[in-house]
Amino acid sequence: MTVRLRGHHLLCLLGYRGMGYSPEYVANMTAVHERLRREPQTPVALVDGPDDLCACFPRDRESHCERAGVGSRDETVLARLGLRTGEVRTWEEIERRIAGRVVPSDIARWCVTCPWRPYGVCEEGVSRANRGLPLAPLPDEK
Repeated sequence: MTVRLRGHHLLCLLGYRGMGYSPEYVANMTAVHERLRREPQTPVALVDGPDDLCACFPRDRESHCERAGVGSRDETVLARLGLRTGEVRTWEEIERRIAGRVVPSDIARWCVTCPWRPYGVCEEGVSRANRGLPLAPLPDEK
């Protein structure tokens, strides 16, 4: 089954450590993260706008999924990776592209308004990718 992801979520998954906007969001993101970690050949469809992760954003909170700034971040990430919406690539290929084209300091420039950026986990995830390491296991799995 194909996972649908927007551009910046490719980087969010690298830094995911079990934190999220709600229990439902965390459960969904954990399921996607673990599938990609355990099955790197999973096909990923690159989409414009809300994706499989946005689908579980809490309905009682102001959604940022359709804000122009988020779409701009998606475009920036995809352009750096040499990818476009509508393409389908394996997660493994996406990780290789990230490893060769993104550096940890890109997160500080691209993700200025992200509430998760201060934790430093996305920079850590990009650094892991740069070293050829796959997605990190979640904290309770070590």
